[in-house]
Amino acid sequence: MAAMTTGASGASPPLSTELPPPACTEEVPPPACAEMPLQQHQVVVLASPGAGHLIPLVELARRLAVDHGLAVTVVTLTGMSNPATDAAVLSSLPASVATAVLPAVSLDDLPPDVGFGTLMFELVRRSLPHLRALMEGGGGGPATALVCDFFGTAALPVAAELGVKGFVFFPNSFSLISIMRHIAQLHGDGVCSEYRDLPDPLRLPGGPALRHADLPDGFRDRTDPVYAYLVEEARRYGGADGFLVNSFEELETAMAVTFRRDAEDGAFPPVLPVGPFVRSNSGSESDDSACLEWMDRQPENSVVYVSFGTGGALSVEQTAELAAGLEASGHGFLWVVRMPSLDGNPYALGNAAIPGDKDDPLAWLPEGFLERTSGRGLAVAAWAPQVRVLAHPATAAFVSHCGWNSALESVAAGVPMITWPLYAEQRMNAAILTEVAGVALRPATRGGGGGGLVAREEIAAAVREIVEGEKGSAVRRLARELREAAARAWSPEGSSRRALAEVVGKWKASLVDGNGTVV
Repeated sequence: MAAMTTGASGASPPLSTELPPPACTEEVPPPACAEMPLQQHQVVVLASPGAGHLIPLVELARRLAVDHGLAVTVVTLTGMSNPATDAAVLSSLPASVATAVLPAVSLDDLPPDVGFGTLMFELVRRSLPHLRALMEGGGGGPATALVCDFFGTAALPVAAELGVKGFVFFPNSFSLISIMRHIAQLHGDGVCSEYRDLPDPLRLPGGPALRHADLPDGFRDRTDPVYAYLVEEARRYGGADGFLVNSFEELETAMAVTFRRDAEDGAFPPVLPVGPFVRSNSGSESDDSACLEWMDRQPENSVVYVSFGTGGALSVEQTAELAAGLEASGHGFLWVVRMPSLDGNPYALGNAAIPGDKDDPLAWLPEGFLERTSGRGLAVAAWAPQVRVLAHPATAAFVSHCGWNSALESVAAGVPMITWPLYAEQRMNAAILTEVAGVALRPATRGGGGGGLVAREEIAAAVREIVEGEKGSAVRRLARELREAAARAWSPEGSSRRALAEVVGKWKASLVDGNGTVV
């Protein structure tokens, strides 16, 4: 097998090709609406670890199976994600979609302080022999197409060797693909003797001008070990058969036009917006009722929803400032409170909890806060039915970490946002939502650069502005308009529906020879 990906460390052991087959969690039953001959072939959807990657890929798999009758297998990796969370997300798939979990691979030889991104790229690279075995027929038939995500492009050469169409699904926006193109152009095709930083600001054609501080994690420092992986990933993009983006034309119009023109000129593979993929709001979780019953008692457009995703974590000091700001705003709120970060990291992974009363996230709130805000505010520990909350008529705005899934859920519900990015590509997403789409406001921070403390005064002012202010009025209007555009994208003749149908048509056509025989 050809070498897949290289990184800052060349100490990885050679990959064995004599490996056990992937563990399929269910057989691949015939999709109800598929043409019978096509059931012999599969679309393999490879998800890297993390709910933010898996959720939109599961929605894509559902569309491929239900709308287009394809036999789909969603493949996940062992390690770096919570198996219970993965299982909960995968349980929403229709019975016609199979799932497979690739066997564990060792990462013990990597340095103990290696970054999260490097671990992700290495996990995918070392899992490639298992993936090859599945694609060659070990999971219920040979593959027709491979769809991987941002961290999985090391699998593209495997797809090419097997004669399989290789597509990359971006659960993010067009902008991240544009940044990767810049990295590839910056470093060329030769061996890198020295890596170079992206320009500051980075002006994306048809997109925002990103300050260096707004670049995604891993892109800001050429000496970061993950930067070498990003360069190699970017160089593989030209070999992809196409890209599917969890966005829609009206959200990033100019950038969509730019990529379409480049594909027509042969400068880059096709990049097709096929979103927004938003989870169903018909959940049946038992914890829904109390939260939504409280929402039912609130006036229309009166509640500010506050949540930082499953991975976001605020410091103890920032948690106190947020509480004070919400209290001072005078507006109603529903706040999903998670355990604070005790080590300065803005994400929950690895944060230690203090045994006892402090295991409860609500125990970290300022003394008397819950009593003083009782009635107009509700704080819940760890989780709320977000899609249903955003769709509720009482919801006026969303204070969000700007994870792309959450951003699209807010856009689809027509809810304006206050941006509070924490990590990964969230600062870039905030720039898109504020500067390109105009559906969000960004509060000022102490220290600048988007990473400082957000003071209580700024929080209160932002909440008042988004709910009742003149500038907030324009943001609210644009949010309503974008909600209609998002709905149109997946209407029967919508742009995203047509784009996905175009790709599926090419996959099906590749199975049929000139005599109309399935090959």
